[in-house]
Amino acid sequence: MKLRGFEIAKGWEDRDIRLPRRSTAHAAGYDIEAGADVLVPCFRPGIAPTLIPTGLKACCQPDECYFVFNRSSGAGKGLVLANGVGVIDADYYGNPTNDGHFGVLVFNVSDHDLQIKKGDRIAQVIFQKFLLTDDDQATGARQGGFGSTDQPAPNNPATPTPHPVL
Repeated sequence: MKLRGFEIAKGWEDRDIRLPRRSTAHAAGYDIEAGADVLVPCFRPGIAPTLIPTGLKACCQPDECYFVFNRSSGAGKGLVLANGVGVIDADYYGNPTNDGHFGVLVFNVSDHDLQIKKGDRIAQVIFQKFLLTDDDQATGARQGGFGSTDQPAPNNPATPTPHPVL
């Protein structure tokens, strides 16, 4: 098993998904592209966030996670992550529900609908180690993918369902 990296999620192998890359030698983030065309409606009260599938999964070490951040160019267009920053745990990789496929859950705060095209850069991922407290007692094991932490699945026609970055 590799230490960390990206792979194409099951069900997305024949969809011409490109693995993320850093744009420069000193960039912290790996650019994430949309795995499909998605229309993101402009925000109005009561609207649900829109899930943009990536066709990707990522692996990392047990004491690591990865963060999904907005790109400045996305914010300039009006795209914002529904929860600001997504945190995806190491044990999400390869889960039996969706193979660890993650998506990007966004709102569009512009004054018009945005058409996201497959291949558009929509977010960036940064891998990070984390620390535990002296009295940490966690013993549970992930039982599934999306919804394994009692989150309802967003409506989106993209299949298979990716984990939304909440």
